[in-house]
Amino acid sequence: MPSPRTAALAAALGFALCGGAQAADKPSYFAQDPYPSTYERIAAPPVLIENATVLDGNGARIDGADVLMADGRIVGVGVDLALPAGATRVDGTGKWVTPGIIDVHSHLGVYPSPGMHAHSDGNEATAPVTAHVWAEHSVWPQDPGFGAALAGGVTALQILPGSANLVGGRGVTLKNVPAATYQAMKFPGAPWGMKMACGENPKRVYGEKGGPSTRMGNVAGYRAAFIEAAEYLQKNGGKSKQAEPEKRSWWRSSKSEDNGDNGNGGKRDLKLDTLAGVINGDILVHIHCYRADEMATMLDLADEFGFKVAAFHHGVEAYKLADRLAEEGTCGALWADWWGFKMEAFDGIQENIALVDRPAGSCAIVHSDSEEGIQRLNQEAAKVMGHAKLVGMDIAPEHAIRWITTNPAKSMGILDQTGSLEAGKMADVVLWNGNPFSVYAQAEQVYVDGARVYDRNDRSRQPTSDFMLGQPASADARAGGVL
Repeated sequence: MPSPRTAALAAALGFALCGGAQAADKPSYFAQDPYPSTYERIAAPPVLIENATVLDGNGARIDGADVLMADGRIVGVGVDLALPAGATRVDGTGKWVTPGIIDVHSHLGVYPSPGMHAHSDGNEATAPVTAHVWAEHSVWPQDPGFGAALAGGVTALQILPGSANLVGGRGVTLKNVPAATYQAMKFPGAPWGMKMACGENPKRVYGEKGGPSTRMGNVAGYRAAFIEAAEYLQKNGGKSKQAEPEKRSWWRSSKSEDNGDNGNGGKRDLKLDTLAGVINGDILVHIHCYRADEMATMLDLADEFGFKVAAFHHGVEAYKLADRLAEEGTCGALWADWWGFKMEAFDGIQENIALVDRPAGSCAIVHSDSEEGIQRLNQEAAKVMGHAKLVGMDIAPEHAIRWITTNPAKSMGILDQTGSLEAGKMADVVLWNGNPFSVYAQAEQVYVDGARVYDRNDRSRQPTSDFMLGQPASADARAGGVL
């Protein structure tokens, strides 16, 4: 049992202790959110989309099928579903239905449009490890990019800090709905992600700022940060969920009962809160990493400190260790064909995602990292299908849809709520004018929690950000010499 002094400190900080570990029936301290979601779904009548080709996100294609939504949830997917009283009927003949698209790697809101220095809020480039910052505190809900992404079928997205830092801070998952505050977009109950970065970016940014300036310096920096965090966690009675502390001699050396502090003089430490939350399994790890050797090193780092890597992002060499990624349960969140723009991105191939997708238990994702690419993730996935076919790998639409729906939801810890068309899940749904992997594909209607938030044929259902609404008035004022 923890000493009285440790227990008192833990209580003051909000830690739940139970024989030196967190109580199983209480959320971890690191999962407590001082800025909780205020999202409320838009009230809408039941909707029945009839006679469409449905890709359910779980590997099935159902022709001539219906999708029924009510009270914000999927009620059923099948043939000849009954129309509830008061429901809106939507003719899906010749059209396709998929789950809402999910982008695991976006910087909308933190690098919004118009792009200018005043809007550059994605990299806190003041220290190599800035785990204390949260991307949500930079999100500008008026970014016009959210509306453009919605028109491309994107219903949820993870906003991440940039990649200047070894540890860039926490990311946030948003529902893609118009709102005045980021909390009103915040996906209820979604875990935080933490952004890390390998390779060239951190050593370039900090090479002339006191380091790290090499890849070995990068790894030393990660290890130093996690050693400090592990001591912080252990001295407050915490325990890793992924690995037993007795396996690590440096952890055993902590004497929490003797000194009774939290590794920082008894004070809260925002940086160590986040890193300890990673070790404790409350915060998911997303790593910007291009080379196969560095991804392998980061998996070894995760094993050393007892956490899991949710996904490697960009990973142009992920095909070289596809089997290991599948064995580790780590997703590859990748581009369809970006490569060669710097040395660590040199060894890319256009079959990368298709090869990462092959092993049993794999988790391949098409991501954007772009305010433009997020508008057409379906077509980015189609590129992967096309390149795979050229080398004899035929990938069906019902499988490929998982790259932009189910798999990103899995890596973000929200698959129990969204990502597939299953009864009880959030009714995040896209009605396409045809096969979503066609170059002519357009999202005709987009539903978030069963509410039609976008309609290509109804101008009143095409949200425009407050920033864009103000532009005509500003232009008129400038023309009249008022400003």
